[in-house]
Amino acid sequence: MTREIETRLSEDAALVERALKEYYKREDSDISVLLDAEKYSLFAGGKRIRPFLTLEFCRLFGGEDRAALPFACAVEMIHTYSLIHDDLPCMDDDDLRRGKPTNHKVYGYSTALLAGDSLLTRAFGTAASNGYVRADGTAEAVRVLAEYAGAFGMVGGQVIDLAGEKRRLPLETLLKLHSMKTGALIKASALLGALAAGAAKNSPEARSAAEYADGIGLAFQIIDDIIDATATEETAGKSVGSDTDKTTFMKYFSVDEAKRYAGELTAKAVSAVSDYENSEILTDFAAYLLDRSY
Repeated sequence: MTREIETRLSEDAALVERALKEYYKREDSDISVLLDAEKYSLFAGGKRIRPFLTLEFCRLFGGEDRAALPFACAVEMIHTYSLIHDDLPCMDDDDLRRGKPTNHKVYGYSTALLAGDSLLTRAFGTAASNGYVRADGTAEAVRVLAEYAGAFGMVGGQVIDLAGEKRRLPLETLLKLHSMKTGALIKASALLGALAAGAAKNSPEARSAAEYADGIGLAFQIIDDIIDATATEETAGKSVGSDTDKTTFMKYFSVDEAKRYAGELTAKAVSAVSDYENSEILTDFAAYLLDRSY
């Protein structure tokens, strides 16, 4: 199963990477350092999990890749901007990302900040320019991105995360934090796949996508916390141990308890999509995320 999932991840990542490069054909020597900084992080590797979800949910519900790709690229742009900003000295102050120096270590604080700003702005233009989805579907996709990437999604989750550096957060607040900071963009990715396939807002397909994403999103963060507590920088490909002073799931669970909880969430995610024909790639992917060690 692992080999099949990694092959599909690699194939989808290559598809997304080719599409992303199309959005970076325009050059301007006066802002080349900005464009280089954007591309440095955007093309730094990674499994492209969020675009994968957009593509696979579009396929699950009978859509075409060409309809999913603009949305998939937009999601990856937003994810990349969040990583650049998350690594900044005013946030987590990390030196390593995906085995390479973080953006601000290469291009400086100011340029890294602006590269993140530019990626976020570019993402909305990319999603809005999708010519393979009906106008109402594209508008809903832009709305979903704005909601799940903003104050009541990823950014709001980051604010709660910062508060968790100064005081221990209750478990209920920690769950809310990660449903926003990590889970919201994962949910947006799945929903955009459904929209690319022509599913309506609040349709059974959209609800199934959201339920699946809720399960794997929280499980993903739990496994991340386990990795941060137990892995080395060599195996993780990023700085580890940086969350020692933050409220993480490891403040409430042992490693075995956390793995058990993540397993329960994964089972619920699998249940949300398992009745659909050809859902095996998504059910296997949920298990793959649960078993990862980096």
